Amino acid sequence: MPNDRGVLVVDFGAQYAQLIARRVREAHVYSEIIPSTITAAQVREKNPSAIILSGGPSSVYAENAPQFDAAILKLGIPVFGICYGFQVMAAALGGVVSQTGKSEFGRTDVSAQTASKIFNGLPAQTKSMDVTWGCSHYRTCRI
Repeated sequence: MPNDRGVLVVDFGAQYAQLIARRVREAHVYSEIIPSTITAAQVREKNPSAIILSGGPSSVYAENAPQFDAAILKLGIPVFGICYGFQVMAAALGGVVSQTGKSEFGRTDVSAQTASKIFNGLPAQTKSMDVTWGCSHYRTCRI
């Protein structure tokens, strides 16, 4: 595979961590699924090109929610969080995750800060994008 440093997929208990890793490999990039208990020192030793934080069945505020070594976010490695992974990353960086009071499944409207490099070129308000294929009762309301 062209990228021998690869991508680490942190497993928080989602049923789709295997799918994420497979999709990365289909892009000709090595991927490895690792437990959420991995430490920053262990990640540094693996020297990945990127990290994907998978989803999971918990709330970041649940008593027995999977933990994450926030020091990983200070290693200078690009990190992409999906569902619970995004929530745990936001909470570790001082963001706020709150209950929505309703279940979300399927398409949703997205508001993007278009001045950001990652959202450059998107309209400020995008209707009905396929971005939440899963079930969630939480949202990250401040990053």
